[in-house]
Amino acid sequence: MANAKLLSLLYVLLVLSTIATQALARHYQYGNRSLRPHQCKKRCSQRCSKSRKTHECMFFCLKCCAKCLCVPPGTYGNKQLCPCYNNWKTKRGGPKCP
Repeated sequence: MANAKLLSLLYVLLVLSTIATQALARHYQYGNRSLRPHQCKKRCSQRCSKSRKTHECMFFCLKCCAKCLCVPPGTYGNKQLCPCYNNWKTKRGGPKCP
């Protein structure tokens, strides 16, 4: 019974999180080509603000933003809102963009 309540609570939290992310995406107009080049630095600064390697994060974020003109919201995750940013891979197949 306790497991069922916990699963129900987790499901509700997941739904609320999804709704909040979608609302944020609509408000800030995320998606490929949603930014102007001059907006990349500010968005990447926000994205990399909690990174342990801020300089590296900024380098790659700015590179990705220049190509995709999109930076996902938050400091981690939400890459599905910027498909170009999400799908650009390194030669080894890992994610190129932070």
